[in-house]
Amino acid sequence: MKNSQLLFLALCLIAASCSSKKEPEKVDTHEVTKPIVKDAAYSSEYVAEIQSVKYVEVRSKVKGYIENIYVDEGQSVKEGQLLFTLNFLEFEKELQKADAAYKNAIADMKAADVELKNVGLLVEKNIISKTELDVIKAKTDALKASVEEALAHKEQAALYLSFAHIKAPYNGIINRIPNKVGSLIAEGDMLTSISDNREVFAYFNLSETDYLNYIASAEKKTKTVGLKLANNALYGHEGKIEMIESEFDQATGNIAFRARFPNPDAILKHGANGKVVVNKQLKNALLIPQKSTFEIQDKIYVFVVNQDGVLKQRNIIPQMRFPDFYAVESGLSKDDTVLFEGAENAKDGNKIHPVFVDLEQAMSSGSTD
Repeated sequence: MKNSQLLFLALCLIAASCSSKKEPEKVDTHEVTKPIVKDAAYSSEYVAEIQSVKYVEVRSKVKGYIENIYVDEGQSVKEGQLLFTLNFLEFEKELQKADAAYKNAIADMKAADVELKNVGLLVEKNIISKTELDVIKAKTDALKASVEEALAHKEQAALYLSFAHIKAPYNGIINRIPNKVGSLIAEGDMLTSISDNREVFAYFNLSETDYLNYIASAEKKTKTVGLKLANNALYGHEGKIEMIESEFDQATGNIAFRARFPNPDAILKHGANGKVVVNKQLKNALLIPQKSTFEIQDKIYVFVVNQDGVLKQRNIIPQMRFPDFYAVESGLSKDDTVLFEGAENAKDGNKIHPVFVDLEQAMSSGSTD
């Protein structure tokens, strides 16, 4: 009995000593990586207003009724092609009157020339005095002035008559025709407008900061930009920035740019809207994957791994956000090692077994998504 008790006591002591030994700490394996430094391409979009390179409002220079319309909306026209005629009978009558007055003035001047010659002969023969010759010369000069005045009136009447025939100033497309045949048109009323859409301008505005960054950057050398249409489709032709205004708008703080786009398929129309896409590069950016970060109260953090494999939480300041990466402004260096993924489940002070992942290769293979 006594031996049994001693055996039981020995077994209890052995069990107690075994339970007092701590199990070895479990260390999980995690992938880690280092930030990389490289140029990062990105783009900025700016709301743009599209205008035809050539656009003109065709207006009446005289008052009258529309007698004929020779074109239709949407029709292509050639330079000098007749578009409208106004009721021009009144202008024809004025031209006829002016022409008659001009002819009368010429006849009077010719009669005065004959009289001047005759008086000159009489003066040479001392039949009449030289004073009478001077009077006839003055009369002839006045009649010559009357001829010039009558010619000016005739040309003015012909000009007004030409205003009744409205022609296309250049090749283009006819837009809306608001007034129809028989409509009374006042001087200055718009008859239609003509657009030449073979090329278009896209006007867009940059803030002062974006403007200075653009001027200091390399992309200004090429000046090529893209265009995103209203349906978010990318236009198939690149444009070129060719003009920057000379001053900022004091109300908005922006400065206007103008880009020219080819329009061979006539997709772009005057008055349309879109977004100019300016491609840019961030030089020597320090990049880390977004999957390596986590947020706490609108601040961005990563876990930095020290030489012992211990995680240390660190706040970083992003310079720019890309689809899968952050460009880091401060808080990290290229020599730091960070937890590659799983940061949302990690804890400050945890120890891990690190397995290094080459970030450059991960970016090229797409494994950072």
